Amino acid sequence: MSKEKTYVEDVDRSLYDFRYDENDQDFYKVDSGLTPEIVEQISEEKNDPDWMRDLRLKSLEIFNQKGMGQWGPPIDGLNMDDIVTYVRPKTKMSANWEDVPKDIKDTFERLGIPQAERQSLAGVGAQYDSELVYHNVRKEVAEQGVVYTDIESALHGEYADMIKDHFMHLITPRDHKFAALHGAVWSGGSFVYVPKGVSVEIPLQSYFRLNAPGAGQFEHTLIIVDEGADLHFIEGCSAPKYNVANLHAGAVELFVGKNARLRYSTIENWSKNMYNLNTKRAKIEEGGKMEWVSGSFGSHVSYLYPMTILDGAGAQMEYTGITFAGKGQNLDTGMKVVHNAPDTTSAVSAKSISKDGGISTYRSSVVVTNKAKGAKSSVSCASLMLDDISRSDTIPAMDVRTQDADVGHEAKIGRISDEAVFYLMSRGISEEDARAMIVSGFADNVSKELPLEYAVEMNNLIRLEMKGTIG
Repeated sequence: MSKEKTYVEDVDRSLYDFRYDENDQDFYKVDSGLTPEIVEQISEEKNDPDWMRDLRLKSLEIFNQKGMGQWGPPIDGLNMDDIVTYVRPKTKMSANWEDVPKDIKDTFERLGIPQAERQSLAGVGAQYDSELVYHNVRKEVAEQGVVYTDIESALHGEYADMIKDHFMHLITPRDHKFAALHGAVWSGGSFVYVPKGVSVEIPLQSYFRLNAPGAGQFEHTLIIVDEGADLHFIEGCSAPKYNVANLHAGAVELFVGKNARLRYSTIENWSKNMYNLNTKRAKIEEGGKMEWVSGSFGSHVSYLYPMTILDGAGAQMEYTGITFAGKGQNLDTGMKVVHNAPDTTSAVSAKSISKDGGISTYRSSVVVTNKAKGAKSSVSCASLMLDDISRSDTIPAMDVRTQDADVGHEAKIGRISDEAVFYLMSRGISEEDARAMIVSGFADNVSKELPLEYAVEMNNLIRLEMKGTIG
């Protein structure tokens, strides 16, 4: 290795990636930063096929060559030499919740993972740092032919060819610097395949917990919903707060077949030392429908712009999202959509809340190609400012290349009405609860799209943000 070895004695070796030195007969920690040696070690650890190893190394080359690009504001304060790119949890993946080590199990139980699985989910995957520690799917769902497994098992099993045909085909290493980083060091994540005509009546869920200080998480989610099939997938994320930067740069690739439907819901509760630089992209075939539901809380910086490519006639996209930026937060979110076929439609409802100097930015890109005659796109943005030191911006971009299209954008900004607060207080509600109630009402369009327990979680997060107690 080109990095200096750091020997360790009384530390928790589960927090970092360790190697054994035969000459010195001692363990050493793989230092943070990124080199070809580290990427090759990750590939060897994963027993990658040759094509995946080559993809990792090529991605690293692109990462080292690429600048930050023009989309989004500059990223300040993140030094990749300080980020540990692979953190192995001290357990292997299990399909039995009782086999998960107690400290990891306690963390996820506090987050409600086992309860959620028992109550309302068709399957659950739980990732801790760089690896999945738990993955299970209900018997009746598996009997429908639905595949829900960790992506690394799929890569080495009967779905290897399907993975090869889709992995980083929508999101390529050349898209931007952090997509290249992801391609080099990705680890963990889920693979879902819903066969033709199958409707999964209850949601699948993956939950990601980044627990190690100064680490990155780079999971890859790949979902294929075949012709006429239907799926709701829920993604949850969280991390404890440290006084060093953490990085989340996962990737989500979604393939929605002819007349199929996919709803992808996300509730993110990262700590406020997190740089959340996730990339999500979906491709929709003829008559298919993509639904995004997003709630973004926590993190120091978020860049999150789910992209939908409407590639078949009559394909549809709906996006419903809300962000809450508090003190010390810069949440730069939005969406991208490409209308690349006739009679395609997209509808966007985005809301943001800013408090205590937080910065909320909605950034969108609507592209209508010359193939997309009859396309319709409607974008609506609403911002709620809770004080006079916060900031909210809307930055739309539209590129329309056919005259036969209907494209519109509207944005509005407002503050909590003193009259509304006074009215609620006159009914015996405290001022703090009155303001939280109004904000929860502002976010209602998102919460009503979520299953009940996740809507409750989102409203609880809003109340905590109002009190300034998240992260």
